[in-house]
Amino acid sequence: MDQERILDVAADAETLADRAADWFVAEIAARPGPIAVALSGGSTPKRLYERLARDPWRSALPFDRIHWFWGDERIVPEGDDRRNALMARHALLDHVPVPPANIHAIAADPMAPEDAALAYEAELKRFYRADLPDPARPLFDVMLLGIGSDGHTASLFPGKPSLEVTDRWAVASEPGLEPFVPRVTLTFSAIASSRAVAFLASGADKRLILERVFAGADLPSGRVACAGPVHWFLDEAAMPR
Repeated sequence: MDQERILDVAADAETLADRAADWFVAEIAARPGPIAVALSGGSTPKRLYERLARDPWRSALPFDRIHWFWGDERIVPEGDDRRNALMARHALLDHVPVPPANIHAIAADPMAPEDAALAYEAELKRFYRADLPDPARPLFDVMLLGIGSDGHTASLFPGKPSLEVTDRWAVASEPGLEPFVPRVTLTFSAIASSRAVAFLASGADKRLILERVFAGADLPSGRVACAGPVHWFLDEAAMPR
């Protein structure tokens, strides 16, 4: 894997969130016009979202120009706590001046996962105003990702057919870890159409899988590429020795 990595290692998860928030604001501030951000689920991204909902970060963000997407979603009822969109709303979007039209959530149950994936792909193409990604014009300005204990990212799980999809932007995906509910995920092709990608991981339970990814193991998190370097925001507990 030739993708450049930039490591930012903080003392703890709280400091990690502060640094990631500073990076996020700097990335967004450099972008003119409409801005597309893809969010991740998980406790470490949640800390970042809580930072962005308060000053000094909140007042530095042009919320009227930011469009919010998701890297993946659990296809469960709208009010289910397992929804990544619900977590992002509670931590960030309900507390900042986001135009409702700028929130592009993936459909919830009872829509079938494949139908939800097709609808989400169509929404992405409407926003992008094209049916094929142009390397000179990435779809996403910022892509936030996490890493699971098996090396998955978004809902791209080891050994699953979704890993090999190259002609779609979003697909239905079966999980490899709990919770075992249907999901929709961006494909590697869609993730690659990003100006900047950042992984956020904290805690000693992430150290072993990060050692494998950084050593070159063929795991979904290690396959991620984008227009620039991939940033890894880690705390000391997660950092491979």
